[in-house]
This record gives sequence, structure tokens and C-alpha cells, in this order.
Amino acid sequence: MTDLITTSATSSKWLQHYLKSFDWEKVLHLITSRFLSLLFLTILFLVINVVGRWILNRSFKRYLTPKDGANNRLQTISMLTMNLFHYTVIFFWAYAMLSTLGVPIGTLVAGAGIFSLALGLGAQGFVSDLVTGISILLEQQFDVGDTVKIGLIEGTVSAMGLRTTQVTSADGTVNFIPNRNITIVANRSRNDMHATINIPIASTTPVEQLPAIIHATNARLLPEHPSVISEPIITGVVTLPTGELVYQVNLVAKNGSQFKLQATFLTAYLKAIREAGITLPTHAPLTNK
Repeated sequence: MTDLITTSATSSKWLQHYLKSFDWEKVLHLITSRFLSLLFLTILFLVINVVGRWILNRSFKRYLTPKDGANNRLQTISMLTMNLFHYTVIFFWAYAMLSTLGVPIGTLVAGAGIFSLALGLGAQGFVSDLVTGISILLEQQFDVGDTVKIGLIEGTVSAMGLRTTQVTSADGTVNFIPNRNITIVANRSRNDMHATINIPIASTTPVEQLPAIIHATNARLLPEHPSVISEPIITGVVTLPTGELVYQVNLVAKNGSQFKLQATFLTAYLKAIREAGITLPTHAPLTNK
């Protein structure tokens, strides 16, 4: 018991002696200076990020003009440039912070073989996203504002980044697609589109009366819809893969307007046919996208 008390007293004296010999003023000065350095670097890189993005934004806006065909491409390049600049600033900020803390970055990276390997494997996805994103841009597969189908996702390209492409669906859903997963792209904003209208008919329907009704309806609707590029083509009676009989009409329209035109013309055809006293079946598909 006496030895325990003696040992405790000795440890207490040693701790007191150590604390007294500690240069608290120097420690406090070091902590304060490091904290101020880190704060200064954070503010500096934050200002660089804000000012740089403002300059880039202003630079691109000078060349963005309303209803310009090159707008989408410039907007796409602008987004990718902004992302690249942002990641570059973050990288140099992290490097400066670690250097200020005295972390030997060069030695750490060179000596940590396992860590470097793990980091390399983890970065493979990011590099793949980056390379694919650049390829999409260079090959002009799509731009911001284009209507596309990527895999099972359909919608409008709302943003392009270094890692992901954002596609907004018709119902407002925003889909984030990793660039490396983009393999086959169906771009519906580059060429004129075809709107196929299928009017359901039965074997007893007097199809010989339909052309006159369709021509009369077209004569009334076409002046109201300048997005229809040419005169609608009447294909005639067609059997769908499901076995249903339809009377088919094809419209060539400007991209983006085909779905609305399809619904508008189909509604007008059905109304005119009904007013002519012709009864049509209701179980067959009405449209074919």
C-alpha cells in the first residue's frame, strides 16, 4: 500500500514537472497561427472559386444569344468547364490545407503503396465518367436541352457534369446517370421527327370514306400548326404486331413537337369520323410512338 502511494506521488510530481516545462505560450501561438492560416486559405480559395465561376459565367454568357442553334453546345461546354474549375479549386485547397498542417504529402503518397492502389481502384469509376463525358462532348452525341433516350430513361438533358448527366423525365423526375453507363443514346432533337397516328378500324369500317375526311381535317389544322413540315402522308390500312387493324397517317414535324401534334391530329380525326356517322372500335391502340 505504501509503495502504491509512493508511486502515485512520484507520477504526480513527474506530471507537474512536465506540465511546468511545457511552453504553453509557444503551443498556443502555434495553434493560433495554424488556425488563422487554415482560415485564410479557406477564405482565399472560396473567393477564387466564386470569382472564377463568375468570370467563366460572364464569359460564356457573352456568346449565348436567344434562339441560337449553338446555344445548347455552349451551355454544355459551360457546365463542364464550371465543374472542372470547381474540382481543380477543391484539389489545390486540400493540398494547401495538408501542407499547412505539415503533412508530407509527397512522402505519404510515395510510401503508401496500398493506399495508393486502393485510391487508384476507387478512382477508376471517376476517370471512366470523365473520359466518357469528354467523348460525349467531342462527338456531339447530345447537348443540354436535347430530348434523349438513354437506356430505359427518356427525357430532356438538363445538366452535364464531369461524373453524371442529368435527364429530366416528362413527369419532372430528375435522373442522375453516371457517364460511364451511357452507351446507346437516342437523340430526338437533331432531325425532323415522324408522328405516326393510328386510327382504330374494324373489318367492316368503310375505309374508302376516310381519305376525304382526313384531307378535310388536315386542310383545317395545318395552317394552325406550322411545326408540321410537310403534307401528312396517308399510309392506309395497316395491321399492327398485336393483330389490330388501324388506318395509319404519318406526320413529319419539328423535333419536340411530334407528341403534341400526334394527340391533336388524332383527336381531330376521330371527331371528324364520328361526325361523318362512322363508328370505330375502341379497343385498338390509338397511337404508336
